[in-house]
Amino acid sequence: MFIVVALIAWISGSRFALAVGKWAAIALTISLFFLSLRRSCERAGRLAERLENTEKANEIQRRMLEAETRRPRNCDKLAERLRDGEF
Repeated sequence: MFIVVALIAWISGSRFALAVGKWAAIALTISLFFLSLRRSCERAGRLAERLENTEKANEIQRRMLEAETRRPRNCDKLAERLRDGEF
């Protein structure tokens, strides 16, 4: 217990220890900022990839719906289109 009290008294009374503590706090703050920046960039990259995949899926679904509007409505229409050579 005495060692802890002596260490705290040395840190609070020493100019060198206060300067080291100040620079350590600044370094810790900067490193935490860069780590959070990296995480936010990774998150933005994942969101951009998800958006791209969603746009591709929507484009495919739109093409499928357009193709559905051009399909024959029943077997007679299908046979007629086959005879006419439209397929």
